[in-house]
Amino acid sequence: MNKVVGSADEAIRDMQDGAVIMSGGFGLCGNPENLIAAIHRKGVKNLTVISNNCGTTDKGLGVLLKSRQVRKMIASYVGENKEFERQFLSKELEVELNPQGTLAERIRAGGAGLGGFYTPTGAGTQIAEGKESRVIDGREMIFEKPLKADYAIVRAWKGDKWGNLVFRKTARNFSPMMCTAARITIAEVEHLVEVGELEPDQVHVPSVFVKRIFQGKNYEKPIEKRTMRAA
Repeated sequence: MNKVVGSADEAIRDMQDGAVIMSGGFGLCGNPENLIAAIHRKGVKNLTVISNNCGTTDKGLGVLLKSRQVRKMIASYVGENKEFERQFLSKELEVELNPQGTLAERIRAGGAGLGGFYTPTGAGTQIAEGKESRVIDGREMIFEKPLKADYAIVRAWKGDKWGNLVFRKTARNFSPMMCTAARITIAEVEHLVEVGELEPDQVHVPSVFVKRIFQGKNYEKPIEKRTMRAA
């Protein structure tokens, strides 16, 4: 049951070119910084990355994009990354944009083993092109398929050696549902504790969904846009 590995590099030891990766984070909040750096060092390519966004030009998942390791991005918001814009407009990067709620629900559906769901979001727009649609309770709805991944990489505030995870505030974002939707979930934690130290009612992701866990280090926790209120 002890799922602890020694480092981020060990945690992704079997990751190969062409892998599908779900990455927790919202902007630069809750990014698995150690794991992103390890993937960059490993040099795997042709990755499909599922995340709310692609970080900034030089931070977060933007590091992998800049090194040309990402082939396809499935995301919701991509407006803070100039390199993303350049690669997309020059047709160097395949992009699948999703409304944010739809992205979250597609991931949840993948983890729950569902075949998909109908949603009114995007009906009658370009989002609906090529998708099945039907009228339910008088509203047009489109069918969205679930999302699954080979790996989910997440950062938690605390985790124990069995892989139970606790996130802190908005750093939780998409991470819990991603943990359920991947074949291999890898968690880096700010505080690695012994089994029994976490309050059971406070656990956000139970250990059954986590395959590997390690103590993270040297967190930068960058801020995308620092706004100061006038005195």
